[in-house]
Amino acid sequence: MAEPAHPHLAEVVPSALTALGVPGFDGTLGFPAISRGCVLLIDGLGRELLDAHAADAPVLAELAKGTLRVGYPSTTAAGLAAIGTGVASGEHGMTGYTFELPGVGVLNALRWNSHEDGADLRGAAPPRDVQPLPTTFERAAAAGIHTSVVSAAKFKHSALTEAVQRGARYDGVHALGDLGAGILRALEPSPSFCYGYHSELDLLGHLHGPGSPAWRFQLRQVDRLVESIVDGLLPGSMLAVVADHGMVVVRDKLDLEDEPELLDGVRAFGGEVRARHVYTEQGAAADVLAAWRSALGERAWVRSREEAVEEGWFGPVSSRVLPRIGDVVAAARGEFGMVRGLAEAVETSLVGQHGSLTTAEQLVPLAIALG
Repeated sequence: MAEPAHPHLAEVVPSALTALGVPGFDGTLGFPAISRGCVLLIDGLGRELLDAHAADAPVLAELAKGTLRVGYPSTTAAGLAAIGTGVASGEHGMTGYTFELPGVGVLNALRWNSHEDGADLRGAAPPRDVQPLPTTFERAAAAGIHTSVVSAAKFKHSALTEAVQRGARYDGVHALGDLGAGILRALEPSPSFCYGYHSELDLLGHLHGPGSPAWRFQLRQVDRLVESIVDGLLPGSMLAVVADHGMVVVRDKLDLEDEPELLDGVRAFGGEVRARHVYTEQGAAADVLAAWRSALGERAWVRSREEAVEEGWFGPVSSRVLPRIGDVVAAARGEFGMVRGLAEAVETSLVGQHGSLTTAEQLVPLAIALG
């Protein structure tokens, strides 16, 4: 597991806003005073991956003097919510790629639809109800900071954007070129704060594997993007480059649909291949926990909901969020994955996966450049 001594991803934006003079945040990372700040999140760029492929990203490798942990689960919905709220998953409530909402069903947090049948859940689960905390963007804008999100145009009106990025002006972009240009344009006013997001490194890691030739080619383009932004920073500006998780290649797959002992007493699954929420039938939690521990052995950390909360997997957990955590939670070790070949055919087919507690998934770089 990742060492808790590393700062949490959720500390980055509050520290940047403190550096901009916004009251009410703790600047735990000690950033210098600035008049313009940007946090650029590169989806899927783990610390261990950057270190292993530093020759493909010399600018990032040189700037990445710090290391963060992303918390559990190490997945995009949780990471984006940590950026957007300044707290960990036990408070912001994005407790997985998929998770159960009482009375609604299992929500896919990226698509905001039912994980069981694909039905749109915006009506049954309004984004502002699922994540009601004020966002860091709302708080920055209220303090008079020119606040922007620079991200893919296709995400502009998504429910996840409304849940965790509301309050910012959204600049929808289409490629690396307008992502870089959009970030520099967003940093022209003073004071200003922007958040930028790049997703394709993660996509290629899923499809081809982290460290594959395709992934490395994309990393080189990301490094050129960062270099170009750094070259264009105005005086008094700061760029912080982070990630939401790392990634591993899964070679040891267990199909849960083929294991009757792992289905007995289970009414629903959440999470993903490396990080499972197991929701049990009434009174079956203890038996399910015992069965999963016996079957998975050393291939996963298996805990009851109460044990995972007590051990701090999700950080402080609010009563609103507690029911979203599985009665049993399982976090994969090594190259292990818990797939569902029929119910989750696309997810099962992916080469690269993430979500768990290993250092490969938990640790991400913190790269800082000043104008």
